[in-house]
Amino acid sequence: MTTPESNPVRLEGRLDPDLSRWLWLVKWLLAIPHYVVLFFLWIAFFVLSVVVFFAILVTGRYPRGIFDFNLGVLRWTWRVAFYSYGALGTDRYPPFSLGSEPEYPATLEVEYPGQLSRGLVLVKWWLLAIPHYLLLGVFTGGGWWAGSHMWDGDGNGWGWGGEPSLIGLLVLFAAVALLFTTRYPRGIFAFVLGLDRWVARVVAYAGLMTDRYPPFRLDQGGSEPGLPTGAAPEAPVPAPAGEAATGTEPRGKRGPGGIALLVLGSIAALIAFVLLVVGGVGVVVDSTQRDADGFLMSPTESFTTAAYAISSESADVDLDGPDWATDDLLGTVRIRSESERPVFVGIGRSSDVARYLAGVDRSVVTEIGRNPRYSQRSGSAPAGPPSGQSFWVASATGAGEQTLEWEPRSGSWSVALMNADGSRGVSADLSIGAELDDIIWIAVGLLVAGALLAALAALAITAGIRSGRRAPG
Repeated sequence: MTTPESNPVRLEGRLDPDLSRWLWLVKWLLAIPHYVVLFFLWIAFFVLSVVVFFAILVTGRYPRGIFDFNLGVLRWTWRVAFYSYGALGTDRYPPFSLGSEPEYPATLEVEYPGQLSRGLVLVKWWLLAIPHYLLLGVFTGGGWWAGSHMWDGDGNGWGWGGEPSLIGLLVLFAAVALLFTTRYPRGIFAFVLGLDRWVARVVAYAGLMTDRYPPFRLDQGGSEPGLPTGAAPEAPVPAPAGEAATGTEPRGKRGPGGIALLVLGSIAALIAFVLLVVGGVGVVVDSTQRDADGFLMSPTESFTTAAYAISSESADVDLDGPDWATDDLLGTVRIRSESERPVFVGIGRSSDVARYLAGVDRSVVTEIGRNPRYSQRSGSAPAGPPSGQSFWVASATGAGEQTLEWEPRSGSWSVALMNADGSRGVSADLSIGAELDDIIWIAVGLLVAGALLAALAALAITAGIRSGRRAPG
């Protein structure tokens, strides 16, 4: 049970009296195996936190199996940070474990919350925590949010990443002092642990593990307020029969198989989410962006220049693959133009277009969008009107709405837009598209694959959670 002065998040660290003056120089290398494992564990942490969000919203409770796993990720991260550049408080190598490991000099406990507010879960992880995020951006560097504060992803523990941070600078000062004096300044250690404790409380709050708002208070020192250095946290109170336990220790020990299931299930859930989003977008685009002739067209954009021509950059087309991946998938390409005066739109091999427009004052499109961007090439007028050239493989000429259709072939191609008489000042609205008949089936296939993978991910996560529910022997 917590007292009014205590906090459900309890972070502690015991400074080793005989730290090596040199080891901190290579701890980044020694901790690489932990960084690799933690990368996947944090993927699982975030995916499972999304599951928890909906679980709390519906039931008002944090699923105990997920709570034990996520707490294990925080514990593991804190031990690695304490060993490496989040504190440099010990030379004892961190264990590869999600358990509490009370013998290790760095410990982290979070009291199981029991009932949680369903309304608070909607706002506490983003809106209410904003003031803390701003402060943690200074503590850890870069303004990372939520769990990312605990491990900055650069292999540097808590807060010593690519951006300047208060924790990183303090630990650097301590490392330099250790190098020259063999002593870790106690004042810096107490201050760093206070900052780490602040970070841990915000991470647990933003991770939905508690409704207790983190205090704007720097509790310095290796032990929690009210506990002597090295003292064990208050023992969890046993739950009545038939009720969930309220302590912090897991009800059973999750083995490597259970951890692997949770991690693999979470990664599969992310992949499934991507497949479902891409497949859904494909279905929507196929249903809404086709014209009357069945072509999938881009939005119409306005292209204007005071020069003699507008040309595209070279586009390489490789159709050496199987027919289903070339002809059936891409199909006919269509360019539609609309202008007040007669214009010429043509497609030709890039070498031929470049030879024709060499020395011509023109604009080369570098970015297509609502306001296309150009690279200007100075020069003079073209040698003759574009329609008089024989190298165009497809073209359309005229005022009003004109349509160009082209069957793609392998090679390097360019598109040119000019006035039909080759005069200066070109303006037209263009859109481009293709038949892409098979895109709907690809999108449906992605949706089916995403749904199947999501089901497998759910089974793996469920099995991983249940693996930790065995009563300890």
